Amino acid sequence: MSSYAYLFKYIIIGDTGVGKSCLLLQFTDNRFLPSHDLTIGVEFGARMVSVDNKDIKLQIWDTAGQESFRSITRSYYRGAVGALLVYDITRRDTFEHVATWLEDVRKHSNTETTIILIGNKCDLEAKRSVSREEGEKFASDNGLYFIETSAKTANNVEEAFVQTAQDIHEKIQQGVLVVNGEPSGVKLGPSQPGMSSMPNVSQSGGLGCC
Repeated sequence: MSSYAYLFKYIIIGDTGVGKSCLLLQFTDNRFLPSHDLTIGVEFGARMVSVDNKDIKLQIWDTAGQESFRSITRSYYRGAVGALLVYDITRRDTFEHVATWLEDVRKHSNTETTIILIGNKCDLEAKRSVSREEGEKFASDNGLYFIETSAKTANNVEEAFVQTAQDIHEKIQQGVLVVNGEPSGVKLGPSQPGMSSMPNVSQSGGLGCC
C-alpha cells in the first residue's frame, strides 16, 4: 500500500456536458477523450498530489449532472472536503445554474468544504458566452476560489485540484478541519495511526464528459 499523509474526499458537480468527467480523466490519467457516454450516477478516480512536501491522496467522486440523478449525487456531498463546481464557458445556461449547485453543496456538505468554481472549456474562446469577469465576480461574491480550465488541453486542470488541496491542508494546520472527524472528509493515510478507509460504493456507467 502506498504511503501518504492524508486522504481528501472530493466531489465534482455541475450540469451535464460541462466536462466534469473529462476534468477527472485529464487529472488522473493525463488524457482526453472527445466523446463519452454520460455519467450514470457517480464515477470515481484517485491521484496523489504533493502539498507542503506531504503526499496527499485525492479521492474524487464525479457526479452525474442530470436532474434525475440529483437525489443520488446529493448523498456523496456528505464528507466531501473539496468541491469542484464546474460550468461550460460556452453555455450560459450552465453558468446560470451554478447558484443552485452551490446551494445544494452547502446544504448537504461540511460547512468547511473548500469550493472552487471552474469555468471549463477555455480552449473554445471563440464560442465563449460567459466572461471570465462574470465567473470571478460570482466566486468573489460567494467566497469561492475561481479558475478557468480546459480538460482538452489540460490548461489549469492540475492547478484546480492542487489549489483546493492546499487550502484544505492549511485548514488542517489551523485546526479548522478535524482529521478523521465525521464528516470532515479528511482521513489519515496508511502510514499514520488511526487510518480508516472511505466506504466502498458501487458505481455504474461509463466515463462521460458531463
